[in-house]
Amino acid sequence: MKVIGKIFVLMLMVTFIGCTVNETPDFIGIKNIKVLESTKTYVTIKGDALFNNPNDIGGKLKVDRIKVLINGNEMASVSSHSFEVPVKKEFTIPLKVNVPYDSIFSNNNIGGIIGSLFAKKIEVRYLGEIDYEVFGFSYSYNVDEIENMKIKL
Repeated sequence: MKVIGKIFVLMLMVTFIGCTVNETPDFIGIKNIKVLESTKTYVTIKGDALFNNPNDIGGKLKVDRIKVLINGNEMASVSSHSFEVPVKKEFTIPLKVNVPYDSIFSNNNIGGIIGSLFAKKIEVRYLGEIDYEVFGFSYSYNVDEIENMKIKL
């Protein structure tokens, strides 16, 4: 029985050593920022955080500290459940947020809205961190992506 245990441990070590965990997944950026829906109560904005994992091991990504700013004013924050990181693959995680309509047209933001109406565009900025965790090791990706979106009048 001791021989089987030693063989099992040896096989486990060979398997683990053969797996590459050279680096954290690469954060490529946030793409496809767009308005999904606009109602009387909120505007839904979505972006995709794009990653590439060159490793044989996955892990988890957690979005918990990303603020959404419109025309330089903080409007909402993105929080979500953990996402499984696929092995040796490029992947995206959705960053979706509902911005209350009242906050867009508040007194604090009225100057930016008037400027946006003349320019026919708004600036949407994702600012914060995405956390990666694998085997007790953690790493935070800084997110600071800006997209100028055309608006229809």
